[in-house]
Amino acid sequence: MKNARTPKLSIIILNYNSRKLLIDCLNSLKNVKDEIKFEIIVSDNGSSDDSLNKTQDWGKANSDIKLIIVENKENLGFAKGNNRAKNFISGEYVLFLNTDTIVFKDTLNKTVNFLAKDVKIGALTCKLVMANGKLDKDARRSFITPWIGLTHIYLKLDRLFPKSKLFSQYWYGYIPENVTHEVDVVQGAYFLTRKKILDEVNWFDEDYFLDGEDIDLCWKIKKKGYKVYYYPEVSILHLKGATKGKNKTAKKNISFAEKRKFTLSGVDSMELFVKKRLWNEYPKPLVLFVISGIKLLKLLRYLQLRIFG
Repeated sequence: MKNARTPKLSIIILNYNSRKLLIDCLNSLKNVKDEIKFEIIVSDNGSSDDSLNKTQDWGKANSDIKLIIVENKENLGFAKGNNRAKNFISGEYVLFLNTDTIVFKDTLNKTVNFLAKDVKIGALTCKLVMANGKLDKDARRSFITPWIGLTHIYLKLDRLFPKSKLFSQYWYGYIPENVTHEVDVVQGAYFLTRKKILDEVNWFDEDYFLDGEDIDLCWKIKKKGYKVYYYPEVSILHLKGATKGKNKTAKKNISFAEKRKFTLSGVDSMELFVKKRLWNEYPKPLVLFVISGIKLLKLLRYLQLRIFG
């Protein structure tokens, strides 16, 4: 039986050369430490920017918060890096949290309570608000199907008809952003679930290196009969792309090779997911149609990167 000192929530933060973002994220957690008993596990993927020393200093200055640092010797990627923390957690609930996030008041408490009241809910996220005040559309997504492949990847009809139930299924644009509802996929920037469920589905699939891990994990959770929810009653700030070299500030500080890896990681993972999870779900011609669209998208993103940087 767990005692009163055992954390209810284990927060896993994967870090790779994101020292300032990490410390800002940790400080936001410090500001809400009285909402719920939590521990923090920082899994560091071989950072070279003094992240470890700064995190250790933060831990010493905030000794009332349980902080565990997992030192990985190299960049293991998102899936392996997060999975390295699984032997250190003691909470019933597990939150995967990006370094490029700021957690607001009531978010931890209310999301855990929402998850706790229904055993059929296997995972959820809150509302992810970007620096410009807009919803991060990737907070809630549908699995790629042949129809969504056509409307989202090929024809981009969800951009032309963002609120259409027929054409805007990928980002659930037809459902208002402040409505709580069931979804296929929630984003890994704020991904709340139970340790029991993670153990049941064997955590993240380590075939993924960067991007797509959250989609695959949601797939495995739903295959076990659980629901996945988007819960916008509370929110976090998501400085989207800051850890991947995808925003303007970050792009100035990384090489072209890194830009290429990060820019194409999403479509590479999308292709991997389709091959791993959808190959036997639909007729082969339809699956190949989706894959060809993903490859076309990859080519377009590469050319855009070469031309515009």
